[in-house]
Amino acid sequence: MELTKHAHACVVLDKGYGRLVFDPGAFESNAAELVASTDTVLITHEHYDHFDEELLAEALDERPELRVYGPAAVVGRWASRDGQCVAVSEGDRLELAGFDVTVHGRDHATIHPDIPGVANVGYLVDGDVYHPGDAYHVPSAPVRTLLLPTSGPWTKMAEAVDYVRAVAPANLVQIHEMMLSELGQQATARYMSPGNLTSVALTAVPQGETISL
Repeated sequence: MELTKHAHACVVLDKGYGRLVFDPGAFESNAAELVASTDTVLITHEHYDHFDEELLAEALDERPELRVYGPAAVVGRWASRDGQCVAVSEGDRLELAGFDVTVHGRDHATIHPDIPGVANVGYLVDGDVYHPGDAYHVPSAPVRTLLLPTSGPWTKMAEAVDYVRAVAPANLVQIHEMMLSELGQQATARYMSPGNLTSVALTAVPQGETISL
């Protein structure tokens, strides 16, 4: 399986015969091209940096074969598209484009008590790669590769460290980093490293580059 890192929380998983696009949000300048390259888009939650509603609505109009999966708060905006838009929730298991996908978690991490919470789901792909969206939810299954959010109004270093320790992945890949400077990303990687606060190194994949998992 290959993982291509795009802007912020947007990643693509590809096995050669199938491709999944996760969270093509407003920060991804090539989101339209990424959506056009797949029949399967997965959304973790409704915030604009993960979910470009207008872009996906246009793509759904143009491509009847396109399928979008996400919490009911996301796909419920297109209630007339039952065949194209599928609501998912914790405990669901899906076969998508040759991938085995399980759904974990329910809620977005708290930003502030004054800000209403939203639904957030994470996706575990082939029992290997876990995209948590905006939450430190520990899935009820082993994770080999954890995609770790490293910046945002809800993130906190101590909680991120405890999250990595709880999930105990073999690989750790940075996502959701756009609120960190390059220096901030380097500092985060130092904390997330063997001999420091975790036992696995944080891999920062440049935007547009691909790694094999």
